[in-house]
Amino acid sequence: MIMKNILKTIIRDFHTGILPEVIKRDLSLPLDSRKIITVTGPRRSGKTYLLFQHIKLLIDSGVSREKILYLNFEDERIDLTWSTLDLIIQSYQELYPHLDLKASYFFFDEIQNIEGWPKFVRRIYDSVTKNIFLTGSNSSLFGQEIATALRGRTIRYEVFPLSFREFLRFKKFDFDEERDFYSSRKKAQLVNYFNEYLIYGGFPEIVFLDQMIKRRTLQEYFEVMTYRDLAERYKIKDTLVLKYFLKRLMENAGRFLSVNKIYNELKSQGLKVGKDTLYRYLEYAEDSYLIKLLKKHYKSVGKSELGEKKVYLIDTGLLNSLRWFEKKDYGVLLENAVFRAIYSPDNNLTCFKENKECDFIVNEKVAIQVCFEAGEMETLKREKDGLIEACKYFHLKEGYIVTNDQKGEMEESGIKIYLVPGYEFVLKKPES
Repeated sequence: MIMKNILKTIIRDFHTGILPEVIKRDLSLPLDSRKIITVTGPRRSGKTYLLFQHIKLLIDSGVSREKILYLNFEDERIDLTWSTLDLIIQSYQELYPHLDLKASYFFFDEIQNIEGWPKFVRRIYDSVTKNIFLTGSNSSLFGQEIATALRGRTIRYEVFPLSFREFLRFKKFDFDEERDFYSSRKKAQLVNYFNEYLIYGGFPEIVFLDQMIKRRTLQEYFEVMTYRDLAERYKIKDTLVLKYFLKRLMENAGRFLSVNKIYNELKSQGLKVGKDTLYRYLEYAEDSYLIKLLKKHYKSVGKSELGEKKVYLIDTGLLNSLRWFEKKDYGVLLENAVFRAIYSPDNNLTCFKENKECDFIVNEKVAIQVCFEAGEMETLKREKDGLIEACKYFHLKEGYIVTNDQKGEMEESGIKIYLVPGYEFVLKKPES
């Protein structure tokens, strides 16, 4: 009875309260898919506000607020288990006995915190309403549970920290991509914002914080991800080894990863951990959206899965908060920002490494190299050679070198090469 009253209070408070202001994200959810919509992504990336964005669309389209049930399962007042989840439906029905629940919309935020949730959601879908929206912060757990109980009934979306375009929208900076690159003033503002984006990233909350506390807040994000999303969720007791391993991943951003090397480092320091354990930590870190692994291109899919991989973070601000970058090291941040811009679950994104290396190959149709200091002839030659080799390998007629601020075109070995500043590239990505 006590829990039911608490649920009624939470539900009613949502219906009588004011929805927070929402700045539109580029991702939008379908209004009437007849599928369970699942949204996964890193903590603090804006999953909840994406739900609010969708709720506002429903209200604007004429859906009564009372027909919308929203619960955040990170609310400490919600103390439910698989056997008491039905209290949610009971509480809602008792509040609004006149409602036809088939026409209602259920939004369950961070529902993976409740054991046994998939069967509950399946039952709602089969017998109550088809309008169900779920969020979670772990791609693997969410994926496994959905595959088991909700197979064929879901559409999945991923939310990440803001793209640079979204970042500009949050800054209320209106930039006309067709005309404003020719405006010295607007372009200078754009470059300043891009430098801020490289340093502090795109977590929505960070955009609005005072510069003095941005870095500290990002460090706190990392601590929460480490202890709550990894240590607690996977019952990891040796957090010293876990933190060391994660920080070594950060230091390897943009490079090929050697778990064996980190294992030997830990061993030399007298820290006991199995190599298989480190590989599990790597998997956990990716499942929790702390990092993304980029596969090396192989002709064999099996080799690609088992072969070398590069490490990237889901946000440059998170990376910068854990490593101190001088201006000469900004190439790592730029490369990570380019990865963030071109990454999509729908893309076949790999890196290329034969005689030379090329940073990114998108769907085997677009070759991209990142070269922060394109003014240094030796560095530019190395990057051009890698790009040209990749273009010839994939039978491409052109490729891109993303720079700090250089722009131009050249042709070498029959390959057209476009030099594009980072701030322009992430706004006007080539079609793949």
